[in-house]
Order: sequence, then structure tokens, then C-alpha cells
Amino acid sequence: MTGPAVGPRLPTLDVLRGLAVMGILLMNIGGFALPEGAYFNPHAVAVGGPADRAIWLAEFVLVDGKLRNIFSMLFGAGIVLVIDRAVAAGQDEGAVHMRRMAVLALFGLAHSYLLWWGDILFQYAVIGTLALFLADRRPAALVRFAVLCLLLHALIAVASLAGLAALRTDPQDWRALAAQIGAVDRPAIAAEIVRMHGSYAALLRHRLTVDLTMPVSMLIGSGLETLGMMLLGMAGLRSGFLTGAWPRRTYRRIALLGYGAGIPAMVLLAVWDVRSGFDPVVSLGVTTLWSLPFRAVLALAHVALAILWLGSADGSVRTRIAAVGRAAFTNYLGTSLVMTTLFYGYGFGLFGRLDRLHLLAIVAAAWAVMLLWSKPWLDRHRHGPLEALWRRIARPRPVSQR
Repeated sequence: MTGPAVGPRLPTLDVLRGLAVMGILLMNIGGFALPEGAYFNPHAVAVGGPADRAIWLAEFVLVDGKLRNIFSMLFGAGIVLVIDRAVAAGQDEGAVHMRRMAVLALFGLAHSYLLWWGDILFQYAVIGTLALFLADRRPAALVRFAVLCLLLHALIAVASLAGLAALRTDPQDWRALAAQIGAVDRPAIAAEIVRMHGSYAALLRHRLTVDLTMPVSMLIGSGLETLGMMLLGMAGLRSGFLTGAWPRRTYRRIALLGYGAGIPAMVLLAVWDVRSGFDPVVSLGVTTLWSLPFRAVLALAHVALAILWLGSADGSVRTRIAAVGRAAFTNYLGTSLVMTTLFYGYGFGLFGRLDRLHLLAIVAAAWAVMLLWSKPWLDRHRHGPLEALWRRIARPRPVSQR
């Protein structure tokens, strides 16, 4: 299957997107609710105990980077759908795509500066623009380009780790950077908590000054991996992998091989990280470099398992999750609005006060809200609220006829 992916909505793709936008909150919740270093090191915060560390381990092995990779794959698949449908409608597919990415970039920057520093939309807009130039390739070529992108990402990660290790000779710079990568620096953590409990104006000022370049820094740090996964998503749609068109035994084989290779490797990396005392160089290495191939294979295994599950899933559950996926843009940004209100000082001020076990309860509540509102809304409207706004802004204005 290498032809255009045009036609009606693809239910399997909607369900996968719904599962991804729900699952990515499992990792994002830490960014909303905990000091930055807690992402790398469960000991960076005083709250929690053995259960907190066990949850960190499970998320590190099964979730961290994997759900983001799935989200990237699905975004790449979405690019193919938009382009092919534009071609089928006789539109300029390049212009259609570029307008969509330009509007998405504006949404992403607004999200990053007005709500939350962990935005992914700006990166998707920039990388999605680059991905356009490869969208017409055959699946095998897309896979080759994807592997090349992941290899280049690995080379950049090696250079970054070498630079980080060299900073050990400068105590002041090392202390500041290490605190961001899991080093237990109580004064720095306390200062971050105080800042997050501040006013909206103070947080906005921090984002527009100290964190002004955050979107670009994130793009540089993970852009090549994102591009690689987008290209795999394009190949997955073109080949039928993401639509469930492959034999079930093939999906079972992918899931078994992916979990068989990925889980033991991720556990070993976690053990290395723990035994190092969460040394910043080790923590950054296992998160960005050494886990790179296993993030990819586990993402593919998760997708394969989800497609197998779809074959026996209850129809009403499947429909609810598909609705979450159809409104993924609204659910993603809506989650940021709700979570920042819960955790930041201008809202309920829960930042740094809950352990991961309690955060899981909040994630479950957020999932329930997504499942409850998405389907009724889409029963009455063609698109989610922000999806409709995105389309309206990006849609070209008709040229008046004389």
C-alpha cells in the first residue's frame, strides 16, 4: 500500500491518537506538578516514598519518550492525510500544509509563553514543515530517512553529554545545570517551588525572559528524533501499519519483539541510573541517548498492542477514545489550562505538594473528563473547538470573482 491515504476518517488512527493524547499526560503531569529535576530523579522532591519511586520506574520504562514518539508518528500520518486530501480536492498541497504549520507554530508559542514551558506544538510545526519535503516518498525510503535522523540525533546527544561532562570542572556552572538534571539541590528546588507559587504576571515575566528561548532549545534538543518518528508515521500510514491493515500475527510479532527487546534494556538503563546515584551525566545519557532505540521499538510495540486490542475492544469504549483523538488538539491544550490552574500559584497552588501516586489520580480524572466531553461535543459538531479554530484561521480566503 503506497497510494494516497484519502477518503473518510480512519477509526484506528483516531483511537491511536486518543490513546496517545491521554497517555502523554502520564509524563507531562510531572512537568506541571513537580520541580524540573524530578523528571530525571525521583529523589529530587521530598514528597513520596517507595510507591513514588516505583511509579517513576514504570513511567521511565514504559512511558517516557514512548508516548511522545507515538504522538509524533501520528502527527506524521496526519500530514500525509492532509496533503493527499488537498491533492484530491485540487488544492495546492504545499500551501495548505504551510498555512496549517504557520498557525500551529503561533498556537505553540502562545502555549509555551502564556501557559506552560513544555509545549510540543511549536516543534511539531517546524519539523512538520521540513517533513513536507519527504511526504511523497515510498515507505521504505521514509524508514531509511527516519533511521538517518535518529542516528544524527544520537551523534548530537553524544556531543551534548561530552560538553556536560566537561562542565564538572566549573563548580558554579555545573551546580546550576546539574540541578536541572536531577541533582538534589534543595535551595534550587525550594526556589523553583516558590516561583511556581507566584502570580501569573511573575510566571509570565519569567517565561518571556529566562525561558524565552525554551521553544528553540527543545527544538534543537529533540527535533531530529521528532522528525524521525514523523517519517516513521508517514511510512506507517502509507504501508497500512497504522490503519490496522496488516495481519494480526504481524502485530503480535511486533509487540512481542518490541517488548522483549525494549523492556529489559530500559530496566537495565534504570538500574544504571539508580546505581549512579542519579548522576546528571548518566541521567541525561539514559534519557536522551542510550534509550533512543528502545524508545522507538517500544513505541512501535505500544501501537501494535493497541491495534490488537482494538479487535476485541468494546465498541462504546472504542468510540469514546476515538472522539478524544478527533479532539486531540483541544484535549492537549485544555489539559495545560486545567493543570496549570491546579498547580500554579495563581490557581490552587499544588505545585511540589503531591507525590506521583496522587498525581496518577489527577491523570485518571483528566482522562475521565476527556472521555466524557469529547464524544457529546463531536456528536453535535464536526470538529473539536480548537480544531475548528485552527482550520478556520489556516483556511485560505476565497478569491472574489470579477
